[in-house]
Amino acid sequence: MRALLTLTIRILVSLGLLYLALRGINFAAIQSRLNQINLAWIVLAVLVSIFQVFLGALRWREISVLCNAPLTDGQAFRYNMIGAFFNQTLPSSIGGDAMRLWLVNRAGAGWRAATYSILTDRAVGLIALALIIVVSLPWSYQIIADPQGRLALVFVDLAALGVGMGFLLLGVLPWAWLKNWWPTKHLHACSTIANRVICNRRSGPKIAVLSLSIHVLAVVIAWCAVRAIAAVGDFEQLFMLTPPIMLITMIPISIAGWGVREATMMVAFGYAGLSQMDGTVVSILFGVVYFLLGGLGGFVWIFSAEKTTEVIEIAHVEDL
Repeated sequence: MRALLTLTIRILVSLGLLYLALRGINFAAIQSRLNQINLAWIVLAVLVSIFQVFLGALRWREISVLCNAPLTDGQAFRYNMIGAFFNQTLPSSIGGDAMRLWLVNRAGAGWRAATYSILTDRAVGLIALALIIVVSLPWSYQIIADPQGRLALVFVDLAALGVGMGFLLLGVLPWAWLKNWWPTKHLHACSTIANRVICNRRSGPKIAVLSLSIHVLAVVIAWCAVRAIAAVGDFEQLFMLTPPIMLITMIPISIAGWGVREATMMVAFGYAGLSQMDGTVVSILFGVVYFLLGGLGGFVWIFSAEKTTEVIEIAHVEDL
């Protein structure tokens, strides 16, 4: 009952934010934009999103080895694609992460190792995203002239960077109680693994390149959406605007980021002197690309060995 209530609330949040993002928009203008879509750019964006999932799989595989939950490249990619499907049904990426956790545990790694690998993977990705926003702040200030927009950008980024750095700091603190106290021991373990991943001479540079590339590809997807409707906005502007939007979209208060992303992108485009309507349409197309990616992930799930095994087990139980 509680899970249903939570899901209902998040659906209402998504619908409410979508309403706020669209209420002042000229729907005739949006329809005109959508009628002019160049589908070739959308197809390219979907292909880029698949490559993005593949790079995420390579990063996760590196991290999973240090978590005693080793994965092959094929397993990591398949699990990430399945996760993309479940991301479309639950808040933010929580649904996909829960499914990835279940799959890794089912593969024999155990719940603890599976959880550590996914939490560490997410933490590393968050830190990389926050660092990109920090480094690009001088250029973002040139694009965003509105003082409130600048303040909001700094606040969001410093909050994310503070959480990320605090997470890494937790793993190097010498206090023994952090390793033994139930509320902190698992978080401490994940932080220790994250520090080992980042500081490792072999895996550290590879993880850094993969993490940065994953976020750059999100910008490429947004740029493809802009090109699909021939909207005003160059790659540099999108590079400044997209990472903060993706950071805010990670907040698990809506379904697959719908509503949060549209409202944030509309505001961000306005702060950058671009058309808010275009920002809304680009955000919708951005969500459509990941929805299509999730659809492909659904096919991977349907035909995966894990799904087949589950069906066989259920049938066996019913026969008994």
